[in-house]
Amino acid sequence: MAKTKPPKQQSAFETDGLGKTVDRICEEIRKFYLWDQIPWVIGYSGGKDSSAVLQLVWLAIKEIPPAKRKKQIHVISTDTLVEQPIVSLWVDDSHAKMRKAAAEQEVPITPHKLSPATVDTFWVNLIGKGYPKPTNQFRWCTSRMKINPSNNFIRNVIRENGEALLVLGTRKAESQRRARNMSKAEEQSRGAFLDERLSVNTSLPNSRVFTPIEDWTNDDVWLFLMQVKNPWGHTNKSLLGMYQGASEDNECPLVVDTSTPSCGSSRFGCWVCTVVDKDRSMEAMIKNDQEKEWMAPLLELRNELACIEEGIGPAERKKIGKKRRDKLSDDDLRKIERSRRDYRRIDGRVMLFKDATIPGPYTKAFREHWVRRVLEIQKQIRELGPKEVAKLELISMAELQEIRRIWLDEKHEFDDSLPTIYQEVMGEEFPIPPADDKLLGAEDWEILADVCDGDERMFRLQADLLDVERQYRGMTRRAGVYDELVDRLKASQFADEDEAIRLKREEKRRLDEAQGKKDEATHTPQLELFGEDDITEEIII
Repeated sequence: MAKTKPPKQQSAFETDGLGKTVDRICEEIRKFYLWDQIPWVIGYSGGKDSSAVLQLVWLAIKEIPPAKRKKQIHVISTDTLVEQPIVSLWVDDSHAKMRKAAAEQEVPITPHKLSPATVDTFWVNLIGKGYPKPTNQFRWCTSRMKINPSNNFIRNVIRENGEALLVLGTRKAESQRRARNMSKAEEQSRGAFLDERLSVNTSLPNSRVFTPIEDWTNDDVWLFLMQVKNPWGHTNKSLLGMYQGASEDNECPLVVDTSTPSCGSSRFGCWVCTVVDKDRSMEAMIKNDQEKEWMAPLLELRNELACIEEGIGPAERKKIGKKRRDKLSDDDLRKIERSRRDYRRIDGRVMLFKDATIPGPYTKAFREHWVRRVLEIQKQIRELGPKEVAKLELISMAELQEIRRIWLDEKHEFDDSLPTIYQEVMGEEFPIPPADDKLLGAEDWEILADVCDGDERMFRLQADLLDVERQYRGMTRRAGVYDELVDRLKASQFADEDEAIRLKREEKRRLDEAQGKKDEATHTPQLELFGEDDITEEIII
């Protein structure tokens, strides 16, 4: 039986037309603006919906006499530092034009570009700490890179002014889920404010939400943008051109809570996003526009991280053996992904689920591989791409510095390989002086490896023990050094994953046997160590 298509949403302009509808919304905006002294925060991603909302606000405020334009309007854009470069450049250019136009027109609008703290960026967590690629079950990136920067800014506005009004470009037509969430917020807000058009923000106390185009369709948004001139000098036809090269999708909105839909499959998502199977919008942009072919290395890099068949190179195909030249199965790809990760958790413990280890963070070799690959692609795009990306920064020096610190201080990898990798790829010295508290240098590291005669476990154990000494060297009171040494010895107790599984199984058997005897004596039901719903990727942290 064929699926029935949902009824087409009625245009918001059907009754009064474009002009009268826009005039009515602008009048509503002016009413709310003059209502109180609470500052506004507008979420602006550079996409069609947020552009339409900002344009409506700008046009409305221009009609207010300058003497009454007292209330500050903040325009915030969150740059995750892994945004698609084209969109990032677009937003930067738009911000520059906003500042100039706002000053000339005496409009109290100030753009702000927000970004996550260095410790929360994508590369610091993936390459530095070894977090696995984000998935639907373990989407560690959203809160760190999107929610926190926006919410921190809004909280500061609330702290300084007592309240804030968020003006967002969310629309009910975006998805059924979005429509349900917006209807629920409206129900919760009923009677709370003097106007039903405002709703509560459950994630940020003392803030309200205003969604001027919540009932608009996609066609309504584009009709408005094409018919009404952009007041800060950006061209909306160029915005339309950004969409034409890719498949039809929604823009990435301002994310202020986890209920906001993922923008991974949209044109305005992060180029490294692995939450979706494929980045079809980037694929389409590269395929449909010859001027965007320079983005192909980004797509290749993203597919390699996602462990997609097209992104697997010869070295990893070789691990599969006879299937090296054939199309890899999903099981093959999962094996490759597991081979990239340690069988131990970050703290060195081993955990089993269904007679297999729960994989932990990425291994040292894979993390080093990835910092090399990112730098290689960055250099390639700078040299071969158009002039606007000649200074493109896929990974910042601040991130590299933090990654190096994590490898030295938290991972205890005192061979200090990052500066060497940087120099080999970029052809210049790493601009940060080497750590002055290392016990061993690169040559000493090689000697230690020779002494251990290829025994990787012994090598890692000796390195860890030496690093404990490095941390406690020079301390008058070395309290805790023995506990630290014991922890490192426990983390290195298994020769390999097979031995860890065998010994852990035996440990579980003994625990079950002891528990069974206890159950017989107390007549209480036996409990399993893990249930199906208890296991998530988050346990590696």
